[in-house]
Amino acid sequence: MANNYIGIFDVIGPIMVGPSSSHTSGAATIAWMARQIFSGKPVKAVFTLYGSFAETYKGHGTDRALIGGMLGYKSDDVRIRNAYEEAGKNGLAVEFIADKETSVSHPNTVDVVMTAEDGHTLLIRGESIGGGRVRIRRLNNIEVEFTGEYSTMIIGHKDVTGTVAYITKCLAEKKVNVATLKLFREGKGKKAFTVIETDSFVSEELKDKILQYETVTSVDLIEV
Repeated sequence: MANNYIGIFDVIGPIMVGPSSSHTSGAATIAWMARQIFSGKPVKAVFTLYGSFAETYKGHGTDRALIGGMLGYKSDDVRIRNAYEEAGKNGLAVEFIADKETSVSHPNTVDVVMTAEDGHTLLIRGESIGGGRVRIRRLNNIEVEFTGEYSTMIIGHKDVTGTVAYITKCLAEKKVNVATLKLFREGKGKKAFTVIETDSFVSEELKDKILQYETVTSVDLIEV
């Protein structure tokens, strides 16, 4: 669980492009994290905005921030100002849907649906919780919770006995220090994500070794 203290950057905001830490910096970070998790290059991104995001996204630059994050730009990247033009240059089609009817648990919520050239898709729901901080709450139809404040491994797998034991064995062998480890799943024996926050370097070799396990389908990493 993220700390709930109020620090100086919650008051003055992070270094960023845009007028609002919640509506621009947080939005850019959500999309940037989504891009890190997605396998392959997205050719289309559909952003469904809820709550205050849906009401004010154009005026606060939330749309440009989301596009910038999807292109791999962090919240202080000045290219966010010309995000629509940058999307065109990079072959990224974008669409925005303002959903003012659906009730969500946080007012600054966005669903990001990415589509790759080969047609595979991924949905990520994120919340901008203030001061540029964010929380990821859904991967496809599985409820999750992580913040990206640490380097984070997202491991997709089938919920089968022995999978998490194999993952932790691999981490121990490489002397990776685990801050948190959480399992999120559709149900017993169904699709699942193990989310591991670490304060150690995660090598490609380790990712490949975990991916070799028969029940593991994906290993993605958000590096902070």
